[in-house]
Amino acid sequence: MALRHLLMGNGLSLARHARRHANGIFAAPGPGRVIDPVVGRVQKARAAVGALTTFLLISVYGVDGGWSAVFEDGFTKLFLAPLVLILVGPLVIGGFIWYAPRQHRPVLRSRLRYPLRAIGWYLGIPIGVVGAVLLLLGLSKVLEGIFVIQAVIFLAVLIAGIPLLIWTAAFLFFASGAAARYAFNTADVHAALPAVLTAVLVWVLNLAQLGDGLPNGPVAVKIAAFLGGPLSVTAVSYWELHVLRTRYGVRVRG
Repeated sequence: MALRHLLMGNGLSLARHARRHANGIFAAPGPGRVIDPVVGRVQKARAAVGALTTFLLISVYGVDGGWSAVFEDGFTKLFLAPLVLILVGPLVIGGFIWYAPRQHRPVLRSRLRYPLRAIGWYLGIPIGVVGAVLLLLGLSKVLEGIFVIQAVIFLAVLIAGIPLLIWTAAFLFFASGAAARYAFNTADVHAALPAVLTAVLVWVLNLAQLGDGLPNGPVAVKIAAFLGGPLSVTAVSYWELHVLRTRYGVRVRG
């Protein structure tokens, strides 16, 4: 019982540390980020209404695979969103910079180091930790028969490797949400970029999972469930661009 409480306590401490580190990388205020409390509240309200609507639709009409399929779809989107951003983001950012006035393009390109650094953290930490653990395990197999070295490697994996893997899993969980929300710190390139990327991301994710997790019921319900999320996110993103332009003087071509 004491061992279980100790492991749970250490796991929670690792998760809290991983969350602070993820927020420090992806959610910390940057030099180009415009934080408007009204926009933030509207985004949270849209997310809450969307979740409630989805819950009501599935409660009334059901969905193939049941609630387990719904939760699985949610977790898939959580980790898929940053990967889609990494793949699609360069095309959107490239088009955004091309659309900007010629005299502003060198400045925008010079600021690409901020999202590139964020992507490096997001990919580098899990790849490095998993690679190190696999290297130790491979080394143990190569040195099979040398008991002392194998014991040292086993202890290293047990004492450092397992906590690192737990920390990395927690970091990926928290970092995936923050990276998708702040679009890998692309606001430091241009304050309007996260809104543009969010609108593109939600449509790409919807098309990538076309038909997955849609409620049963009439065709109108399926269409509403499929288009409701992307259309509402696009509307909020468009309104965010309007707020940036009218309240803060931020223009896509400015």
